[in-house]
Amino acid sequence: MGLGEEGAELIDLRERRPAAVATTEAAPRPGDHAGFAALVAAHDDGLRALAYHLLGSTQAMDDVLQEVYVKAYRGLMAFRGEAAVGTWLHRIAYTTCIDHLRRSREADPVTAETLERVAAPDAPQDDLAQRQQLSAALAALPPEQRVAVLLVLREGYSYTDAAQIMDVPRGTVASRVATARTTLMEALAPASHGGDRQ
Repeated sequence: MGLGEEGAELIDLRERRPAAVATTEAAPRPGDHAGFAALVAAHDDGLRALAYHLLGSTQAMDDVLQEVYVKAYRGLMAFRGEAAVGTWLHRIAYTTCIDHLRRSREADPVTAETLERVAAPDAPQDDLAQRQQLSAALAALPPEQRVAVLLVLREGYSYTDAAQIMDVPRGTVASRVATARTTLMEALAPASHGGDRQ
C-alpha cells in the first residue's frame, strides 16, 4: 500500500465522527439543571472520544468525565462566553485528562478494547491490521500531539478552536498536528518499503 493510501486512512479519523461544533450555542445559566443536561447530551460523544483516546480505558474515561461535568457545572458562573461553550467543555475535558495522565503514568492506552473501537467489525483483514497499526501509533504519540490530532482530524475543530481548548498558540497546534501526522504515516509506512526499513 502506498503512502497516499495511508494518508487517506489518517483522514478517515475525521470521517468517523463529523464535527458538531455549535458556535452559537448558549451556555445554560447557573442552576439550570435541564439546560446543563441538554448541553452535556449535545457534547457527550465528542468528549467521550477525546477522553477515551487520551486515557485508553472506559473506566478512566468515565471517572474523568464525572469530574469534567462537575467542574463544568460549578464553572458556569465564571463562563464569560469568550469561546463557544463546546470549546469551553472540551478545554475542561482536555486539562482534566492531562492531569489524570500526569497522576497515573502506568495505564497502557493500547488495549484490545481500543483496537475493537477503532476497527470496524466487518473490515477486511488487511484493513483491520492497518487500523490496529494506526491505533497503536496514535496511542504512542505524546498526549499533546494525540489530542491535537483528535481535535482537528477527528472532531473537526479548527486550529484556532483547538488552540483555545489546549491553551496554546494556533501555530503550536498546527505544528503538533503536522508532527503527529508525520509520525503516524511513518508508523504505517514500513509495509510499503519492504526490506528498506527495520
